[in-house]
Amino acid sequence: MNTIGNNQHAMADQLVSMAKRLRHEVPACLATGVVDMATGMLLTYETTDSHPPEVLDMLAGATLDLFQGRTVTMIEDIFKERRGITSSEHYFQEVLVNSTNLTHLFVRNNVNDDVVVVVVCPKSVNIGMLFASVRRVVKEHGTF
Repeated sequence: MNTIGNNQHAMADQLVSMAKRLRHEVPACLATGVVDMATGMLLTYETTDSHPPEVLDMLAGATLDLFQGRTVTMIEDIFKERRGITSSEHYFQEVLVNSTNLTHLFVRNNVNDDVVVVVVCPKSVNIGMLFASVRRVVKEHGTF
């Protein structure tokens, strides 16, 4: 029996489950996805609309830039240095982006910081409910 393969399959199932829960439990959620920061790949997504594959690929790249782009990494390193932090933990855990009509919330997983969840809602979403719902679902799926 291939234990590594089974563990990867279980993790994939858990990510798919989390994306589905986010899509259904976050108020007014239009789309959600899970990005692997180690590879820059979109691991899974749920959406109310169909999107061209190149847009989904760009979402993964944009998420990587938001959290681990060169300038962001430099800022994290400066903050850590000034605060005497020596861990490799990432400083930025959540990023909220408002576009013309949409709100995009990016949240690092609380156990595996190479996993970032992306949730897209209409700009009219209650921001407090958005954060609370996403944090709850991510925390409940935080075992991978």
